[in-house]
Amino acid sequence: MNVTETLNEGLRRKLDVTIPATALASKLDEKLDEVRGKVQIKGFRPGKVPTAHLKKVYGRSLMSEVLQDSINDTVAKTLEERSEKAATQPEIDLSEDQAVINRVLDGEADLAFSVSYEVLPPVKLMDFKKIAIEKPVVEVSDADVDKEVDSFFKNNRGYEDKGDDAVVEEGDRVGISFVGKINGEPFEGGSADHTHLIIGSGQFIPGFEEGLVGIKKGGEKTIKVTFPKDYQNEELAGKKAEFDVKMLHVDGPKADVKLDDEFAKSIGLEDLAALKKAIREQMEAQLNSLSQQRMKRLVLDALDDGHKFDVPEKLVDAEFNAIWNRVKHEVEHHGKTFESEGTTEEKAREDYRKIAERRVRLGLVVAEIGNVNEITVSDEEHQQALINEVRRFQGQEQQVYEYYRKNPQALAALRAPIFENKVVDFVAELAKVTEKKVGRDELLKLVREGEDGFDIDNDHNH
Repeated sequence: MNVTETLNEGLRRKLDVTIPATALASKLDEKLDEVRGKVQIKGFRPGKVPTAHLKKVYGRSLMSEVLQDSINDTVAKTLEERSEKAATQPEIDLSEDQAVINRVLDGEADLAFSVSYEVLPPVKLMDFKKIAIEKPVVEVSDADVDKEVDSFFKNNRGYEDKGDDAVVEEGDRVGISFVGKINGEPFEGGSADHTHLIIGSGQFIPGFEEGLVGIKKGGEKTIKVTFPKDYQNEELAGKKAEFDVKMLHVDGPKADVKLDDEFAKSIGLEDLAALKKAIREQMEAQLNSLSQQRMKRLVLDALDDGHKFDVPEKLVDAEFNAIWNRVKHEVEHHGKTFESEGTTEEKAREDYRKIAERRVRLGLVVAEIGNVNEITVSDEEHQQALINEVRRFQGQEQQVYEYYRKNPQALAALRAPIFENKVVDFVAELAKVTEKKVGRDELLKLVREGEDGFDIDNDHNH
Protein backbone atom coordinates (compact mmCIF):
# COMPACT_ATOMS: atom_id res chain seq x y z
CA MET A 1 0.00 0.00 0.00
CA ASN A 2 1.30 3.43 -0.91
CA VAL A 3 -0.14 6.67 0.51
CA THR A 4 0.87 10.13 -0.69
CA GLU A 5 -0.46 13.36 0.84
CA THR A 6 -1.41 15.81 -1.92
CA LEU A 7 -3.27 18.45 0.12
CA ASN A 8 -2.82 19.78 3.64
CA GLU A 9 -4.53 23.17 3.99
CA GLY A 10 -6.11 24.11 7.29
CA LEU A 11 -8.39 21.19 8.15
CA ARG A 12 -8.57 19.87 4.57
CA ARG A 13 -6.63 16.76 3.58
CA LYS A 14 -6.30 14.79 0.35
CA LEU A 15 -4.40 11.55 -0.07
CA ASP A 16 -3.56 9.47 -3.13
CA VAL A 17 -3.66 5.78 -2.28
CA THR A 18 -2.49 2.75 -4.24
CA ILE A 19 -3.25 -0.83 -3.20
CA PRO A 20 -1.14 -3.40 -5.12
CA ALA A 21 -2.94 -5.94 -7.28
CA THR A 22 -1.08 -8.68 -5.35
CA ALA A 23 -2.73 -7.57 -2.09
CA LEU A 24 -6.14 -7.56 -3.77
CA ALA A 25 -5.50 -11.01 -5.24
CA SER A 26 -4.63 -12.36 -1.80
CA LYS A 27 -7.88 -11.02 -0.34
CA LEU A 28 -9.81 -12.40 -3.30
CA ASP A 29 -8.36 -15.86 -2.63
CA GLU A 30 -9.59 -15.58 0.97
CA LYS A 31 -13.08 -14.74 -0.30
CA LEU A 32 -13.00 -17.67 -2.72
CA ASP A 33 -12.04 -20.02 0.09
CA GLU A 34 -14.99 -18.72 2.13
CA VAL A 35 -17.52 -19.49 -0.62
CA ARG A 36 -15.93 -22.77 -1.75
CA GLY A 37 -17.76 -24.81 0.88
CA LYS A 38 -21.05 -22.94 0.48
CA VAL A 39 -21.71 -23.07 -3.27
CA GLN A 40 -23.01 -25.97 -5.28
CA ILE A 41 -21.79 -26.17 -8.86
CA LYS A 42 -22.91 -28.94 -11.17
CA GLY A 43 -20.13 -31.43 -11.82
CA PHE A 44 -18.21 -30.73 -8.64
CA ARG A 45 -18.50 -32.17 -5.14
CA PRO A 46 -19.18 -29.64 -2.31
CA GLY A 47 -15.94 -28.00 -1.22
CA LYS A 48 -13.99 -29.41 -4.16
CA VAL A 49 -14.55 -26.70 -6.79
CA PRO A 50 -11.17 -25.60 -8.21
CA THR A 51 -10.08 -22.04 -7.47
CA ALA A 52 -9.78 -21.22 -11.16
CA HIS A 53 -13.39 -22.24 -11.80
CA LEU A 54 -14.65 -20.36 -8.72
CA LYS A 55 -12.79 -17.27 -9.91
CA LYS A 56 -14.35 -17.61 -13.37
CA VAL A 57 -17.87 -17.79 -11.89
CA TYR A 58 -17.65 -15.48 -8.87
CA GLY A 59 -14.39 -13.59 -9.36
CA ARG A 60 -15.78 -10.24 -10.48
CA SER A 61 -18.59 -10.00 -7.92
CA LEU A 62 -16.26 -11.04 -5.09
CA MET A 63 -13.57 -8.65 -6.32
CA SER A 64 -16.10 -5.79 -6.01
CA GLU A 65 -16.52 -6.72 -2.33
CA VAL A 66 -12.74 -6.96 -1.95
CA LEU A 67 -12.31 -3.46 -3.39
CA GLN A 68 -14.92 -1.93 -1.08
CA ASP A 69 -13.51 -3.68 1.99
CA SER A 70 -9.95 -2.72 1.02
CA ILE A 71 -10.87 0.94 0.57
CA ASN A 72 -12.68 1.09 3.92
CA ASP A 73 -9.91 -0.75 5.78
CA THR A 74 -7.14 1.28 4.16
CA VAL A 75 -8.80 4.64 4.90
CA ALA A 76 -9.47 3.67 8.54
CA LYS A 77 -5.91 2.38 9.03
CA THR A 78 -4.38 5.43 7.34
CA LEU A 79 -6.32 7.88 9.53
CA GLU A 80 -5.31 5.92 12.62
CA GLU A 81 -1.62 5.98 11.58
CA ARG A 82 -1.86 9.73 10.93
CA SER A 83 -3.61 10.26 14.31
CA GLU A 84 -6.44 12.06 12.55
CA LYS A 85 -10.21 11.94 12.98
CA ALA A 86 -12.37 12.77 9.97
CA ALA A 87 -15.12 15.31 10.69
CA THR A 88 -17.45 13.59 8.20
CA GLN A 89 -17.35 10.50 6.02
CA PRO A 90 -14.26 10.78 3.76
CA GLU A 91 -14.95 11.17 0.04
CA ILE A 92 -13.47 8.49 -2.20
CA ASP A 93 -12.62 9.35 -5.81
CA LEU A 94 -12.11 6.34 -8.10
CA SER A 95 -11.21 6.30 -11.77
CA GLU A 96 -14.23 6.55 -14.09
CA ASP A 97 -12.34 4.96 -16.98
CA GLN A 98 -14.14 1.65 -17.57
CA ALA A 99 -11.01 0.09 -19.09
CA VAL A 100 -9.06 0.88 -15.88
CA ILE A 101 -11.90 -0.46 -13.72
CA ASN A 102 -12.05 -3.69 -15.71
CA ARG A 103 -8.30 -4.28 -15.32
CA VAL A 104 -8.59 -3.85 -11.53
CA LEU A 105 -11.61 -6.19 -11.36
CA ASP A 106 -9.71 -8.75 -13.41
CA GLY A 107 -6.75 -8.54 -11.06
CA GLU A 108 -4.47 -7.06 -13.70
CA ALA A 109 -3.88 -3.62 -12.18
CA ASP A 110 -3.32 -1.91 -8.84
CA LEU A 111 -6.26 -0.08 -7.25
CA ALA A 112 -5.59 3.67 -7.24
CA PHE A 113 -7.91 6.21 -5.63
CA SER A 114 -7.88 9.51 -3.77
CA VAL A 115 -9.52 10.23 -0.43
CA SER A 116 -10.56 13.74 0.65
CA TYR A 117 -11.67 14.73 4.13
CA GLU A 118 -11.60 17.38 6.83
CA VAL A 119 -10.03 16.59 10.18
CA LEU A 120 -11.55 17.43 13.52
CA PRO A 121 -9.48 20.28 14.94
CA PRO A 122 -7.61 19.87 18.23
CA VAL A 123 -9.48 21.67 21.01
CA LYS A 124 -7.34 23.26 23.72
CA LEU A 125 -9.69 24.01 26.60
CA MET A 126 -9.62 27.39 28.30
CA ASP A 127 -9.28 27.93 32.05
CA PHE A 128 -12.90 27.86 33.20
CA LYS A 129 -11.97 29.65 36.44
CA LYS A 130 -11.39 32.79 34.37
CA ILE A 131 -15.06 32.89 33.33
CA ALA A 132 -17.12 35.50 35.18
CA ILE A 133 -20.89 35.27 35.02
CA GLU A 134 -23.59 37.51 36.43
CA LYS A 135 -26.59 35.33 37.22
CA PRO A 136 -29.89 37.24 37.27
CA VAL A 137 -32.19 36.31 40.15
CA VAL A 138 -35.69 37.48 40.94
CA GLU A 139 -36.97 37.60 44.49
CA VAL A 140 -40.64 36.74 44.72
CA SER A 141 -42.24 39.24 47.11
CA ASP A 142 -45.46 38.80 49.06
CA ALA A 143 -47.01 41.46 46.83
CA ASP A 144 -46.03 39.44 43.73
CA VAL A 145 -47.64 36.34 45.22
CA ASP A 146 -50.80 38.23 46.21
CA LYS A 147 -51.10 39.59 42.67
CA GLU A 148 -50.70 36.14 41.15
CA VAL A 149 -53.16 34.61 43.65
CA ASP A 150 -55.69 37.30 42.81
CA SER A 151 -55.25 36.61 39.09
CA PHE A 152 -55.64 32.87 39.69
CA PHE A 153 -58.80 33.53 41.72
CA LYS A 154 -60.32 35.71 39.01
CA ASN A 155 -59.66 33.04 36.40
CA ASN A 156 -61.06 30.22 38.51
CA ARG A 157 -63.79 31.77 40.66
CA GLY A 158 -66.48 31.04 38.12
CA TYR A 159 -68.53 33.41 35.94
CA GLU A 160 -72.12 33.57 34.79
CA ASP A 161 -73.85 35.23 31.84
CA LYS A 162 -74.94 38.76 32.70
CA GLY A 163 -77.66 38.80 30.05
CA ASP A 164 -78.08 40.45 26.66
CA ASP A 165 -78.56 43.99 27.96
CA ALA A 166 -75.67 44.07 30.45
CA VAL A 167 -72.67 46.23 29.66
CA VAL A 168 -69.03 45.35 30.26
CA GLU A 169 -67.66 46.40 33.65
CA GLU A 170 -64.33 46.09 35.45
CA GLY A 171 -63.82 42.49 36.60
CA ASP A 172 -66.10 40.94 33.95
CA ARG A 173 -64.91 38.09 31.77
CA VAL A 174 -65.72 38.77 28.14
CA GLY A 175 -65.56 36.75 24.96
CA ILE A 176 -64.43 38.78 21.97
CA SER A 177 -63.35 38.50 18.37
CA PHE A 178 -61.08 41.14 16.91
CA VAL A 179 -58.91 42.16 13.96
CA GLY A 180 -55.88 44.35 14.63
CA LYS A 181 -54.60 46.72 11.94
CA ILE A 182 -51.61 49.00 11.50
CA ASN A 183 -51.93 51.64 8.81
CA GLY A 184 -55.15 49.94 7.76
CA GLU A 185 -53.49 46.53 7.18
CA PRO A 186 -54.03 43.47 9.42
CA PHE A 187 -50.80 42.31 11.09
CA GLU A 188 -49.62 38.85 12.09
CA GLY A 189 -50.88 37.71 15.49
CA GLY A 190 -53.30 40.63 15.75
CA SER A 191 -56.55 38.74 15.20
CA ALA A 192 -58.69 36.19 17.06
CA ASP A 193 -62.06 34.55 16.39
CA HIS A 194 -62.98 33.97 20.04
CA THR A 195 -60.76 34.72 23.01
CA HIS A 196 -61.53 35.31 26.69
CA LEU A 197 -60.33 38.31 28.63
CA ILE A 198 -60.89 39.48 32.20
CA ILE A 199 -61.29 43.26 32.23
CA GLY A 200 -58.63 44.82 34.44
CA SER A 201 -56.24 41.87 34.29
CA GLY A 202 -53.68 43.74 32.20
CA GLN A 203 -53.38 40.87 29.72
CA PHE A 204 -53.65 43.17 26.73
CA ILE A 205 -51.73 46.33 25.90
CA PRO A 206 -52.69 49.54 27.74
CA GLY A 207 -55.95 51.08 26.54
CA PHE A 208 -57.43 47.92 25.05
CA GLU A 209 -59.28 46.56 28.08
CA GLU A 210 -60.41 50.03 29.11
CA GLY A 211 -61.87 50.48 25.64
CA LEU A 212 -64.15 47.48 26.12
CA VAL A 213 -65.92 48.91 29.18
CA GLY A 214 -69.51 49.90 28.38
CA ILE A 215 -69.98 47.64 25.32
CA LYS A 216 -73.06 45.38 25.23
CA LYS A 217 -73.20 41.77 24.07
CA GLY A 218 -73.16 41.83 20.23
CA GLY A 219 -71.79 45.34 20.21
CA GLU A 220 -68.88 46.40 18.01
CA LYS A 221 -66.21 49.03 18.50
CA THR A 222 -62.90 50.15 17.02
CA ILE A 223 -60.32 50.65 19.76
CA LYS A 224 -57.26 52.78 19.06
CA VAL A 225 -54.10 51.96 21.02
CA THR A 226 -50.33 52.38 20.86
CA PHE A 227 -47.98 49.47 21.51
CA PRO A 228 -45.52 50.19 24.35
CA LYS A 229 -42.01 51.19 23.21
CA ASP A 230 -40.56 48.20 25.09
CA TYR A 231 -43.09 45.74 23.63
CA GLN A 232 -41.55 42.27 23.25
CA ASN A 233 -42.23 42.19 19.50
CA GLU A 234 -39.90 44.87 18.18
CA GLU A 235 -41.83 45.04 14.90
CA LEU A 236 -44.87 46.37 16.81
CA ALA A 237 -43.12 48.35 19.55
CA GLY A 238 -44.22 52.00 19.63
CA LYS A 239 -46.65 51.66 16.71
CA LYS A 240 -50.24 52.87 16.63
CA ALA A 241 -52.90 50.26 15.94
CA GLU A 242 -56.65 49.90 15.61
CA PHE A 243 -58.63 46.85 16.75
CA ASP A 244 -62.07 46.15 15.31
CA VAL A 245 -63.73 44.30 18.20
CA LYS A 246 -67.03 42.41 18.46
CA MET A 247 -68.42 41.50 21.89
CA LEU A 248 -69.52 37.83 21.81
CA HIS A 249 -70.62 37.47 25.45
CA VAL A 250 -70.33 39.22 28.80
CA ASP A 251 -69.96 37.18 32.02
CA GLY A 252 -69.91 38.57 35.52
CA PRO A 253 -68.07 36.99 38.47
CA LYS A 254 -70.18 34.78 40.73
CA ALA A 255 -71.07 36.95 43.72
CA ASP A 256 -71.07 34.15 46.30
CA VAL A 257 -67.44 33.06 45.65
CA LYS A 258 -64.72 34.76 47.67
CA LEU A 259 -60.95 34.36 47.90
CA ASP A 260 -60.84 32.43 51.16
CA ASP A 261 -60.21 28.98 52.65
CA GLU A 262 -63.40 27.64 51.09
CA PHE A 263 -62.23 28.62 47.61
CA ALA A 264 -58.87 26.92 48.22
CA LYS A 265 -60.66 23.75 49.36
CA SER A 266 -62.83 23.81 46.22
CA ILE A 267 -59.70 23.34 44.12
CA GLY A 268 -58.26 20.59 46.32
CA LEU A 269 -56.03 22.53 48.72
CA GLU A 270 -56.18 22.69 52.52
CA ASP A 271 -56.65 26.42 52.90
CA LEU A 272 -55.78 29.83 51.45
CA ALA A 273 -52.27 29.68 52.92
CA ALA A 274 -51.65 26.44 51.03
CA LEU A 275 -52.80 28.09 47.80
CA LYS A 276 -50.41 31.00 48.33
CA LYS A 277 -47.56 28.60 49.09
CA ALA A 278 -48.25 26.54 45.96
CA ILE A 279 -48.35 29.63 43.75
CA ARG A 280 -45.15 31.02 45.32
CA GLU A 281 -43.34 27.74 44.65
CA GLN A 282 -44.60 27.68 41.08
CA MET A 283 -43.47 31.27 40.50
CA GLU A 284 -40.04 30.58 42.01
CA ALA A 285 -39.61 27.45 39.90
CA GLN A 286 -40.50 29.30 36.70
CA LEU A 287 -38.21 32.22 37.48
CA ASN A 288 -35.37 29.91 38.48
CA SER A 289 -35.77 28.07 35.18
CA LEU A 290 -35.50 31.38 33.30
CA SER A 291 -32.47 32.35 35.39
CA GLN A 292 -30.79 29.03 34.59
CA GLN A 293 -31.63 29.52 30.91
CA ARG A 294 -29.91 32.91 30.95
CA MET A 295 -26.89 31.54 32.80
CA LYS A 296 -26.56 28.69 30.30
CA ARG A 297 -26.49 31.24 27.50
CA LEU A 298 -23.76 33.20 29.29
CA VAL A 299 -21.68 30.05 29.83
CA LEU A 300 -21.97 29.12 26.14
CA ASP A 301 -21.07 32.70 25.16
CA ALA A 302 -17.98 32.51 27.38
CA LEU A 303 -16.99 29.14 25.90
CA ASP A 304 -17.43 30.56 22.40
CA ASP A 305 -15.30 33.59 23.24
CA GLY A 306 -12.63 31.44 24.89
CA HIS A 307 -12.16 28.98 22.05
CA LYS A 308 -11.19 30.27 18.63
CA PHE A 309 -10.27 27.67 16.03
CA ASP A 310 -11.23 26.73 12.49
CA VAL A 311 -14.15 24.33 12.19
CA PRO A 312 -14.83 21.77 9.42
CA GLU A 313 -16.74 23.39 6.56
CA LYS A 314 -18.84 20.31 5.91
CA LEU A 315 -20.11 20.27 9.50
CA VAL A 316 -20.97 23.97 9.19
CA ASP A 317 -22.69 23.30 5.86
CA ALA A 318 -24.84 20.58 7.41
CA GLU A 319 -25.77 22.74 10.42
CA PHE A 320 -26.51 25.75 8.20
CA ASN A 321 -28.72 23.70 5.88
CA ALA A 322 -30.72 22.41 8.84
CA ILE A 323 -31.22 25.97 10.11
CA TRP A 324 -31.99 27.39 6.68
CA ASN A 325 -34.63 24.76 5.97
CA ARG A 326 -36.45 25.84 9.13
CA VAL A 327 -36.12 29.51 8.17
CA LYS A 328 -37.63 28.79 4.75
CA HIS A 329 -40.45 26.89 6.44
CA GLU A 330 -41.19 29.97 8.56
CA VAL A 331 -41.22 32.15 5.45
CA GLU A 332 -43.36 29.80 3.37
CA HIS A 333 -45.87 28.59 5.96
CA HIS A 334 -46.19 31.37 8.55
CA GLY A 335 -46.44 34.45 6.37
CA LYS A 336 -43.11 35.86 7.54
CA THR A 337 -40.69 37.67 5.29
CA PHE A 338 -37.06 38.68 5.64
CA GLU A 339 -38.21 42.29 5.45
CA SER A 340 -40.65 41.78 8.34
CA GLU A 341 -37.71 40.50 10.40
CA GLY A 342 -35.74 43.63 9.52
CA THR A 343 -33.26 41.95 7.19
CA THR A 344 -32.70 40.63 3.67
CA GLU A 345 -32.26 37.05 2.47
CA GLU A 346 -28.58 37.66 1.74
CA LYS A 347 -27.94 39.17 5.20
CA ALA A 348 -29.99 36.41 6.85
CA ARG A 349 -27.88 33.76 5.11
CA GLU A 350 -24.73 35.44 6.35
CA ASP A 351 -26.04 35.70 9.93
CA TYR A 352 -27.28 32.10 10.07
CA ARG A 353 -23.98 30.90 8.65
CA LYS A 354 -22.27 32.52 11.64
CA ILE A 355 -24.79 30.88 13.97
CA ALA A 356 -24.10 27.50 12.34
CA GLU A 357 -20.35 28.00 12.78
CA ARG A 358 -20.85 28.94 16.44
CA ARG A 359 -22.95 25.86 17.06
CA VAL A 360 -20.40 23.54 15.46
CA ARG A 361 -17.53 25.10 17.43
CA LEU A 362 -19.49 24.91 20.69
CA GLY A 363 -20.43 21.32 19.91
CA LEU A 364 -16.75 20.39 19.60
CA VAL A 365 -15.86 22.31 22.78
CA VAL A 366 -18.71 20.78 24.78
CA ALA A 367 -17.76 17.29 23.55
CA GLU A 368 -14.12 17.83 24.53
CA ILE A 369 -15.06 19.12 28.01
CA GLY A 370 -17.22 16.05 28.53
CA ASN A 371 -14.50 13.73 27.25
CA VAL A 372 -11.67 15.22 29.33
CA ASN A 373 -13.75 15.37 32.50
CA GLU A 374 -15.55 12.04 32.00
CA ILE A 375 -19.01 13.62 31.97
CA THR A 376 -21.59 11.07 30.87
CA VAL A 377 -25.35 10.60 30.68
CA SER A 378 -26.56 7.66 32.74
CA ASP A 379 -29.16 5.18 31.49
CA GLU A 380 -31.51 6.44 34.21
CA GLU A 381 -31.17 10.04 33.01
CA HIS A 382 -31.73 8.93 29.43
CA GLN A 383 -34.82 6.96 30.41
CA GLN A 384 -36.21 9.93 32.36
CA ALA A 385 -35.71 12.15 29.30
CA LEU A 386 -37.73 9.67 27.25
CA ILE A 387 -40.51 9.64 29.86
CA ASN A 388 -40.61 13.45 29.91
CA GLU A 389 -40.76 13.56 26.11
CA VAL A 390 -43.60 11.04 26.01
CA ARG A 391 -45.58 12.99 28.62
CA ARG A 392 -45.49 16.07 26.41
CA PHE A 393 -47.93 14.40 24.02
CA GLN A 394 -51.04 13.72 26.07
CA GLY A 395 -53.27 11.14 24.46
CA GLN A 396 -50.49 10.04 22.08
CA GLU A 397 -48.09 8.57 24.63
CA GLN A 398 -48.03 5.07 23.14
CA GLN A 399 -47.41 6.31 19.58
CA VAL A 400 -44.56 8.57 20.74
CA TYR A 401 -43.00 5.77 22.77
CA GLU A 402 -43.17 3.41 19.80
CA TYR A 403 -41.58 6.05 17.58
CA TYR A 404 -38.54 6.29 19.83
CA ARG A 405 -38.40 2.52 20.29
CA LYS A 406 -38.22 2.03 16.52
CA ASN A 407 -35.83 4.96 15.89
CA PRO A 408 -32.57 4.45 17.82
CA GLN A 409 -31.11 7.64 16.34
CA ALA A 410 -33.99 9.76 17.68
CA LEU A 411 -33.70 8.01 21.05
CA ALA A 412 -29.95 8.67 21.16
CA ALA A 413 -30.59 12.35 20.34
CA LEU A 414 -32.40 12.74 23.68
CA ARG A 415 -29.01 12.38 25.37
CA ALA A 416 -27.58 15.51 23.70
CA PRO A 417 -29.38 18.24 25.68
CA ILE A 418 -28.82 16.32 28.96
CA PHE A 419 -25.11 16.03 28.19
CA GLU A 420 -24.87 19.70 27.24
CA ASN A 421 -26.62 20.82 30.43
CA LYS A 422 -24.29 18.67 32.55
CA VAL A 423 -21.26 20.21 30.83
CA VAL A 424 -22.64 23.72 31.33
CA ASP A 425 -23.26 22.97 35.03
CA PHE A 426 -19.70 21.63 35.32
CA VAL A 427 -18.25 24.83 33.82
CA ALA A 428 -20.51 27.03 35.94
CA GLU A 429 -19.24 25.30 39.10
CA LEU A 430 -15.69 26.36 38.24
CA ALA A 431 -16.59 29.84 36.96
CA LYS A 432 -16.97 32.91 39.12
CA VAL A 433 -20.72 33.39 39.43
CA THR A 434 -22.21 36.45 41.10
CA GLU A 435 -25.91 37.00 41.58
CA LYS A 436 -27.66 40.16 40.48
CA LYS A 437 -31.19 40.94 41.62
CA VAL A 438 -33.47 41.93 38.77
CA GLY A 439 -37.18 42.33 38.17
CA ARG A 440 -39.24 39.71 36.36
CA ASP A 441 -39.62 41.84 33.22
CA GLU A 442 -35.87 42.49 33.12
CA LEU A 443 -35.19 38.75 33.42
CA LEU A 444 -37.54 38.03 30.54
CA LYS A 445 -35.77 40.67 28.46
CA LEU A 446 -32.36 39.18 29.29
CA VAL A 447 -33.53 35.69 28.27
CA ARG A 448 -34.78 37.05 24.95
CA GLU A 449 -31.46 38.81 24.28
CA GLY A 450 -29.44 37.18 21.58
CA GLU A 451 -32.26 34.99 20.36
CA ASP A 452 -31.98 34.01 16.70
CA GLY A 453 -34.56 35.45 14.31
CA PHE A 454 -37.58 33.43 13.16
CA ASP A 455 -38.15 30.32 15.33
CA ILE A 456 -34.63 28.92 15.46
CA ASP A 457 -33.63 27.37 18.79
CA ASN A 458 -30.37 28.43 20.43
CA ASP A 459 -27.34 26.29 21.17
CA HIS A 460 -28.63 22.82 21.74
CA ASN A 461 -28.38 19.38 20.23
CA HIS A 462 -24.80 19.90 19.20
